[in-house]
Amino acid sequence: MPKIIGEIRDSATGEVVQARVQVLSPTGDNIAPADAMWKVGSGEPFFYSNGQFSLDTCRGYHRVLIERGTEFTPWEKVVEVDSSSDTSLSVNLKRWSDLPNRGWHPGNTHIHYDEKETDPDRRLRYDSRVEDLRMTAVSILKRWDLEYATNKYPPGVLTEYTDTHHYVQSGEETRHNRDPFDIGYGHVMLLNIQNQVDPLSRGLIVDQFDPDYPPLTYACDQANDQGGLVIWCHNGQGMEAPVAAALGKVHAMNLFDPFWNDIEYLYWYHMLNTGIKMPVSTGSDWFVSSANRVYSNTEGEFNYDSWLNGIKTGKTFITNGPALYLSVSGEQPGAILCPERGARVPIHASWNSHHPITRIEIVLNGAVVVRQDFPEGRTRGVVESEIILESDGWIAARLGSSSRDSFNQPIWAHTSPVYIRGTEVQSPASKVSARFYDEQIDEGIKWVKTKGRFYNDSQRKEIVDLFRNGQDWYRRLI
Repeated sequence: MPKIIGEIRDSATGEVVQARVQVLSPTGDNIAPADAMWKVGSGEPFFYSNGQFSLDTCRGYHRVLIERGTEFTPWEKVVEVDSSSDTSLSVNLKRWSDLPNRGWHPGNTHIHYDEKETDPDRRLRYDSRVEDLRMTAVSILKRWDLEYATNKYPPGVLTEYTDTHHYVQSGEETRHNRDPFDIGYGHVMLLNIQNQVDPLSRGLIVDQFDPDYPPLTYACDQANDQGGLVIWCHNGQGMEAPVAAALGKVHAMNLFDPFWNDIEYLYWYHMLNTGIKMPVSTGSDWFVSSANRVYSNTEGEFNYDSWLNGIKTGKTFITNGPALYLSVSGEQPGAILCPERGARVPIHASWNSHHPITRIEIVLNGAVVVRQDFPEGRTRGVVESEIILESDGWIAARLGSSSRDSFNQPIWAHTSPVYIRGTEVQSPASKVSARFYDEQIDEGIKWVKTKGRFYNDSQRKEIVDLFRNGQDWYRRLI
């Protein structure tokens, strides 16, 4: 039986590198080595390779597709195998991006392996390298009595998976659901912690007798006391999200971290409109089941502490492929501009991408103020414009596309905002968003008072008082 034998190298360094491989046989089947570990998620199946692979096959034409992360151009070739000899492939992967040279380094802040994963150690080593991630975070969590495979890793850096170019850590997702599949207070990611924050979960997500206490804000406080990174999950969903954000407990927000979440910005934009500084982050949630990643700028070579600081200060953009850059009056995302009212500020946004982009937009206080469409698709481009600022607020850039990656996901990207302060004029969007959260928190208080389950009235009062503190913050804007 003939074989296909392959070796994969980084064309720039000459090093053998891990990648995901797809081999389509003449019969239309995806074939792989007998001991292969398969990629998880939507899209066509790939198997993971440590840089060298060998698989048995038959004679005929085979399509071979090899990918590594999102910054390398996929390698694709049709090879003919005959029955009398093996076919050898020497694959050199080339970068289409210059992101590392510009100080941008990718991370995935939200990963779990479920109870069906039988070899989490092997998968974790593959995921961090195959996806070319500089920072990879798995997290412990609790849902009923399920034994999630990644719950085996203690909080902190996982030294056996970490090297100069790959920082791998374990954190925690602390959660509350008012119904088994209905988010209650919300879900919060706690990273860069050394000690587990208890409880991992509360309410019905634990069992039918567990109280809806303590609030997630307390967990944020414990993580912050450890110098941790607090990221609200799932597009800012949850009754407590606006409360924790208003009280300054959260460093960033994960947008559409499960691949099945809609690409929408409702809660995040409302928070930004009220003056909350909230950088953007993302991850893949269950396994590395999408190409979602957050880029943090370290202004040089990858260093974890610098990468972490980039997340906290908002020097980030999120993407499943494209590189997106924004400059407002020469300032990058995370910066604060203090122009006078009526000032004209120049906007410069640029992108490059392996997959074609069909739309770029500049967003001011939640409204699109500049838009360019490219029906034919473009892999790189520049947009320059001027905006007259009449109030405080924020400016960001985002990309969209009809193109899809090998996970079958539409291509997208979004920057964190540049913040506008100093005009001494409140944006009209600020009051609208403050009312939105005032009403949402009011609904949360009603639920706590009438349906929440607690061991005593003192606990119930604590939650109500906490929510009212957050509500008062928004009401001062109305």
